[in-house]
Amino acid sequence: MAAMAAGKEEEAQRLLNEAERRLRGARSFLGGLFGGSSRLEEASDCFTRAANMFKMAKNWSQAGAAFSRAAQLQLQLQSKHDAAVNFVDAGNAFKKSDPQEAVNCLLRATEIYTDMGRFTMAARQHIAIAEIYESDLLDMEKAIAHYEQAADYYKGEESTSSANKCLLKVAAFAAQLEQFPRAIDIYEQVGAVAMDSPLLKYGAKEHFLRAALCHCCVDTLNARLAVQRYEEMFPAFSDSRECKLLKKLLDAHEEQNVDAFTDAVKEFDSISRLDQWLTSLLLRIKRSIPGDEQDLR
Repeated sequence: MAAMAAGKEEEAQRLLNEAERRLRGARSFLGGLFGGSSRLEEASDCFTRAANMFKMAKNWSQAGAAFSRAAQLQLQLQSKHDAAVNFVDAGNAFKKSDPQEAVNCLLRATEIYTDMGRFTMAARQHIAIAEIYESDLLDMEKAIAHYEQAADYYKGEESTSSANKCLLKVAAFAAQLEQFPRAIDIYEQVGAVAMDSPLLKYGAKEHFLRAALCHCCVDTLNARLAVQRYEEMFPAFSDSRECKLLKKLLDAHEEQNVDAFTDAVKEFDSISRLDQWLTSLLLRIKRSIPGDEQDLR
């Protein structure tokens, strides 16, 4: 395997040298007169082929740099689509070695796609950028900004489902950053859309559960009023396990009964496994009950 990788790197380096040679030819006086643009195309092709060789050798940094060089030449050639594709490939390679440079390349791709009116493609790259900020650079505020931008582009293209997926990510992060009103707004909006759709109405219960728990983190009276409002809007919510859980939690909180709160959570969790986000919010609410000294589970 090591010998194979070395062979690929050697071939990649040969292609890089060839690309540079063609670039020098394109920049010369005679090259400018005779086929300068074709030499730029040939150089770009060499950079792309070198990048793919570096990918095969798992040399992600060099692969990203070569894809980026190819993209820059494609911009000079006014081949916007090819430039964007190469910047995306560069970003995907840099993800494995230099997350910030991956963001830079993907941002260049989004600029090109928006300039071309390809907003769905731009939205996808904003999601990719948001995921890098979420997983690698650990900057939730910037992740939120890019998920929001993606949602805006999807809305403009009438891709409501894709927009809502992005907005739900925004809501989840907003709650983690204790921006509860922002999270509530999104969960209620998405829940209201979902409850009117035969395909999505099952998910509406979870959106309203999450909105109500965010309310609980701010004010339990508002949470109770919100649950009543959800029941009026969406009668099926009344009989749901989510609604019954919320009522038990609110009663336990009002009675300052930590055991009842814990039991209600355990009962729900035994059938529908709670994810980390729900668990962290429930812990936060439980700790606001006077006398709580035990863990949730």
